Amino acid sequence: MLLDEHHSKLLFDKARIPVPQGAAVFPGEEDDFAPDYPLPWFLKAQVLSGGRGKAGGILRIDDPADFPARARKLFGRDIRGEAVPYIRVEPGEAIARECYLSLTVSRERRCILLTAGRKGGVEIEKLGQDNLLVQPITLPGGMAPHQVRAAFFHLGLPRELFKDFSELLDTLFRCMLDNGLLLAEINPLIVTPDDRLVALDGKVEMDDNFVDLHPEAGAYYRPEHATPEENMARDAGLSFVRLPGWVGLMVNGAGLAMATMDLLNFSGLPASNFLDLGGGADQKRMETALELLFGDHRVQAIFINLFGGILSCEKVAQAMKGALGGQSPKKPIVVRMSGKDALQGLEILRELNVNNLHMAGDMQAAIAILDTIRPARTEPVDYPAPPDIPLGPRPRPTGWKSEAVFPIDADTPILVQGITGREGQLHTRLMQEYGANVVAGVTPFKGGQEVLGVPVYDSIAQAARAHDIGASIIFVPPRMAADAVAEAVRNEIPWTVCITEGITQHDMLAAFEQAKGSPTRIVGPNTPGVIVPGRTKIGIMPTMPFMPGPVAVLSRSGTLTYEVADRLTRAGIGQSLCVGIGGDPFIGVDFVDMFEMIRNHDETRAVVVLGEIGGQAEENLAEYVVRTGFDKPVISFIAGQTAPAGKRLGHAGAILANGGGIKDKLETMGRAGFAVCPSLEAVAETTARALK
Repeated sequence: MLLDEHHSKLLFDKARIPVPQGAAVFPGEEDDFAPDYPLPWFLKAQVLSGGRGKAGGILRIDDPADFPARARKLFGRDIRGEAVPYIRVEPGEAIARECYLSLTVSRERRCILLTAGRKGGVEIEKLGQDNLLVQPITLPGGMAPHQVRAAFFHLGLPRELFKDFSELLDTLFRCMLDNGLLLAEINPLIVTPDDRLVALDGKVEMDDNFVDLHPEAGAYYRPEHATPEENMARDAGLSFVRLPGWVGLMVNGAGLAMATMDLLNFSGLPASNFLDLGGGADQKRMETALELLFGDHRVQAIFINLFGGILSCEKVAQAMKGALGGQSPKKPIVVRMSGKDALQGLEILRELNVNNLHMAGDMQAAIAILDTIRPARTEPVDYPAPPDIPLGPRPRPTGWKSEAVFPIDADTPILVQGITGREGQLHTRLMQEYGANVVAGVTPFKGGQEVLGVPVYDSIAQAARAHDIGASIIFVPPRMAADAVAEAVRNEIPWTVCITEGITQHDMLAAFEQAKGSPTRIVGPNTPGVIVPGRTKIGIMPTMPFMPGPVAVLSRSGTLTYEVADRLTRAGIGQSLCVGIGGDPFIGVDFVDMFEMIRNHDETRAVVVLGEIGGQAEENLAEYVVRTGFDKPVISFIAGQTAPAGKRLGHAGAILANGGGIKDKLETMGRAGFAVCPSLEAVAETTARALK
């Protein structure tokens, strides 16, 4: 959650970081605004995009009589495509010097970065190599005194300001930790002629997971910066992003939603939105989603694309039936269902016998139906065809030796952390039904109980004294899940699978720092888990899409894993193992780690990699494959290629950086010899060719 300048400064002020006086002024209030601070005043448009100064979003007032007209001028201005909902008015500050200071969670370096710049302002990274000093800070350890000193001396501030600077930086760091901040930036940090340090401008980003866990943090969210549809979806707990097309999109699972968005855009049927129902597609959510899409005048037709994994298509169809109330939908709806209870779900919808409701057997059939109901007039949206990535040469063997092996099999003894909870009990039963060897469970203060024939202990330490444990699986709420990971690490459980989503990034950074040097391999968080088809599963994956065979499937998305496994199985291609590495910015086992084990896995003859926009996981894998001469065929698919830059699409890690990067990702994989599939339809056929 990105805060505008006004609310960033409110947060800073609450934390006792010095900021200028300031007040928010909304349209209609400009004639009555009469601050008691001295001239000049600065009127600052409150938008989330950068570069507002160059776009005319900051005006100076030297005469109070000019204020109403100048304020109205700002209210009517468009700043890089954003309207100005309100302005912040501040008195001018005398400036002796400007510099830069920030704390940022770094996905690439898996830590917090403390950055100090001798000069502040726009495009500080272009002010020369000597301008910035960047220092890594690890959690849970925190900022060291020598790092504060290094930043101070780099800025070249007067000695008498060291105490004030140290206190300000310490306060900024505590503000970051206390509020779950991913970014706390002061630009510029000014020194006044009377030697005060003041945050003249501020930019803050809060971890969405932190906001979900701390409702009071939602007070910093400003609905004025979002569309009515985005606010409605946010209130309903839906993942929604507005796009420029005319096909309304409703999908369960972020990975499948991104892939469906790409399919529509590449097919000349541009999506008007990204909408992930998640795993809880009940009638209330369905009603909200339909209300969103029916109420959007840009939406001319709706595509509902569902793969039933844990989610039952039959239950979704019942929810949709209730949401429609027996009436024909207001706009044409095309429904594709596959997976769990898909036939029953489609039959429920057919029995409605209403107009404007079309059933499709697969995605291509759905595209064909949408093409026939294309409106006569729509705003053109220019999405190119999927890039044709040539297949590079297969890497040459280099003699790379690896001692790593994939050890999970039918006999692996499993411990369930959080076994007495609803989700823990449900999935323990499903794992047992698949043949998984669940030997123990842990829930604090529930020791001595028995769940589904499994003994429950108060701690892993107790369970480990009574059982050999090869892997644990975590069904623990987000507030406590990182500590559950740390407990597994402390007890040296060989593998731990963290199903939990919604864990704050700070917590996982600390957990992974504690895990350094540990023999524990962490899968996740936010993962569907691990399945070895026909042998065992440690996770929440449905079993019906999978069958034993020679292809490993590694994925950042649960729904894409199920979708692709189902397509492979229907094509007669079984799977040797399937691992969801997780969709969060910070995860444990990654693609490279899994490839290191798969190269010695005799049952695996080829690998399917299901990636997403955001991060460098796929590029890192390509470099590894070339460097080590990994010689098994690699088939890949990347979801989210047509995503707008800077927007989070469901998974916290699925954010396309400003400036793109998707083309480089695809080309890097192609040069490494990956068969890059342009669509989900191509995955099974490409895999079949690779196995010949």
